[in-house]
Amino acid sequence: MLISDIKSRPVYERLSLDGSGRRHLVLSDAPRPLAEVIDGTEDAAAPLGYWIVAATSAVDGQPRIEPAPGNAAELEERAFRAVPHLLDRLSHRLAQETVGFRLYAVGEEGFIWDVARLAREAGLEGAECRTAHAGSLRRKVFCVHCKTVTGDVTTSIVVCAGCGAHLVVRDHFSRFHSAFMGVQADAEAPGELPPVEEVFP
Repeated sequence: MLISDIKSRPVYERLSLDGSGRRHLVLSDAPRPLAEVIDGTEDAAAPLGYWIVAATSAVDGQPRIEPAPGNAAELEERAFRAVPHLLDRLSHRLAQETVGFRLYAVGEEGFIWDVARLAREAGLEGAECRTAHAGSLRRKVFCVHCKTVTGDVTTSIVVCAGCGAHLVVRDHFSRFHSAFMGVQADAEAPGELPPVEEVFP
């Protein structure tokens, strides 16, 4: 039932620093070495920040400045307890940013598209916010019937957290909702459901 070649399905490429940017901020939903996340940072002359979700209470989101080799700008690193903590700080940062800012996000699709949504709401153009997928393939699913978003979906069929309908998880992706579409699996034959498969590990 999945349609893998549907045009709305995001296609990702490896991130690289945009040389025209005056300030850069890289976000990751898990601790990853910066060099594994994005190319071009080793000799970046523009200010560069790297924010990660550390998933531990032992961090406070305060900046830590790392010296840079050669002519590269200093690197400001911050570690956050959880994704909502990082996204909250990002909203404040975006409200203060001006022309020349470039944003990059790497992680699971729910995370990177939440970042993209915040960037869009702050007025960034598509080329000013770049995303790349890393980690689990689990999805956020938007129920087309009750408009509820169900998170952390790994199976081909999911029970909607809002209306309880059994939804087929489609490959149609909504950038507006930062989620994949889910349609009722047994709409034509109530109670007759296809087998549930683990397809998004």
